[in-house]
Amino acid sequence: MPDAPDLAVGELVLAADFPAATRQDWQRLVARVLHSPDGAADPERALATLTLDGIEIAPLYTADDETGDAGYPGRAPFVRGRTAGGHRMGWDIRGRYGHPDPSVAREQIMADLDGGVSSLWLEVGDGSIPVEALPDVLAEVYLDLATVVLDAGESAGAAAQVLLDTSRRRGVPESRLQAVLGLDPIGLLARTGADTGMDEAGALATRCAADWPGVRAIVVDALPFHDAGGTDAEELGCALAAGVEYLRVLAEAGLPMAAAFGQLEFRYAATADQFATIAKLRAARRTWSRVAGQCGVPGEAGGQRQHAVSSWPMMTRRDPWNNILRGTLACFAAGVGGADAITVRPFDAALGRPDALALRVARNTHAVLAEESHVARVIDPAGGSWYVENLTEALAQCAWAWFQEIERSGGLSAALRSGMVADRIAASRDARRASLAHRREAVTGVTEFSMTGEKLLERPPGDGRPHAPGGLPRIRWAQWHEELRDRADGYTEIFGAPPTVVLVPAGTPKAAAARAAAVTALLAPAGIAAVTADPGRPDALPGERVPPVAVVCCAADASSDDVTAAVARLRAAGVSRVLLAAPPDTGPVAAVDDVIADGMDSLALQRRTLDALEVPA
Repeated sequence: MPDAPDLAVGELVLAADFPAATRQDWQRLVARVLHSPDGAADPERALATLTLDGIEIAPLYTADDETGDAGYPGRAPFVRGRTAGGHRMGWDIRGRYGHPDPSVAREQIMADLDGGVSSLWLEVGDGSIPVEALPDVLAEVYLDLATVVLDAGESAGAAAQVLLDTSRRRGVPESRLQAVLGLDPIGLLARTGADTGMDEAGALATRCAADWPGVRAIVVDALPFHDAGGTDAEELGCALAAGVEYLRVLAEAGLPMAAAFGQLEFRYAATADQFATIAKLRAARRTWSRVAGQCGVPGEAGGQRQHAVSSWPMMTRRDPWNNILRGTLACFAAGVGGADAITVRPFDAALGRPDALALRVARNTHAVLAEESHVARVIDPAGGSWYVENLTEALAQCAWAWFQEIERSGGLSAALRSGMVADRIAASRDARRASLAHRREAVTGVTEFSMTGEKLLERPPGDGRPHAPGGLPRIRWAQWHEELRDRADGYTEIFGAPPTVVLVPAGTPKAAAARAAAVTALLAPAGIAAVTADPGRPDALPGERVPPVAVVCCAADASSDDVTAAVARLRAAGVSRVLLAAPPDTGPVAAVDDVIADGMDSLALQRRTLDALEVPA
């Protein structure tokens, strides 16, 4: 091995003995892998993916893709963080509590404060902590140390007054009280359709700005838009529009603009898509800083205070242990993305009220990430990533365009009343459902790798305030598949065996066998068992007892004669109902009971198979 050349300090070049690789070299290699001649196709476009916001995610990012200067932490546009120190001291670990029994709620709160929680998010009102029980629930809490965040819906004003009165009676100096009173009439309108007006929010924010410097009156809650199925850009655009509407209200109430900015805290969802979450929080600060600039608010006042909450839509009832991993990824992304406060939902939240183990795991997720994984030791660890910076900029642009559309319609309240927001989010929700149905996206443990014979965990009902019929819906991405799995499980309990169908491949043997395997995989998440006829023996059906329902798995090269022969064979064998899972271009076939034109839509295939088996809903 030859001696290394003498290099002065600062002259060491990594990979100096290798020829420099260029983007064009990479493109040529990828074109060969894609079996495309050089220059015949754009390999980056071929490998790119589109988000539901229409943002193209490239397979490769280099220094050529730089988006410009993102600034410094603690300085406008605050992309790299609201404060100069980032999370060097850790983020605010915010636990969520809403048990209707005040003694249980108090016990949970004290256990979590002992275990590292630093602020309390209280769900107050019907089905949750009673408003009048707040003094009892907070009896052992030091109100000058632990921030209390209220979420009281239509009772927000009453709950806020109880908290402020409790603080006074206990002798907490006004300058020391730390709280977020949680008034959010726009969020309430989105969740329930109840239009309570803005007067109370404006008046209370004015009082807080004058008397309680550590108290913020208003929360801009973007969760209703995310929970309804909105995309990241739609969530951000709605939050921007709500924030601007509140600024107008506070200005009319007489607050200086800098003080009005200080009365707002923003709440966003954090998902297991870590890069999307990181970019979303950074883009939120970027766009809000632009609003601050337009309002003439200088310096730190333009930095957005953010509370990130692990996503409700990503939670599952089935195989809920996977929610621990999802919550960990969401917490990591929120910490890296610069959220001031983070809440991790317990892994059993979709099943009902969480148990002590779930609360402990949710709480300790923060500790593992901040203290053992050292996520909090680096300021803006994603900063400078060409991918993250591009995604941040693209999300900011998309969110700003949606925000402008809402503003042109008269503001967010008007857009909610007119149905404009609901229609936009419904289209995104349908696109997500289609993506899950066609396996372009996955929910581990539900749409993929589902557990057979799973026994659901049991929890007392009542966790979380459901959205009212007059507001936006509240969905989970797994719910469509879980509902079908529930039907199949009910069938299994009654008959002692899962619902079963026979699959009959149609087409050339290799293509037909592959099609039958694909249909088997599509049926499995709903708990539907499938037995496949041997494509090499067209006259034979599996087993002594043929199931009453059969699915003809029509490969792309199947002829109408192939399908007709398969249907005739099934009828002769005594199959009572025959479904055809066909590609979209398959013509009409006689003697079948149902044609699933898009045979790769797992939800349609599962639902119509269960219907054919007469499995009750």
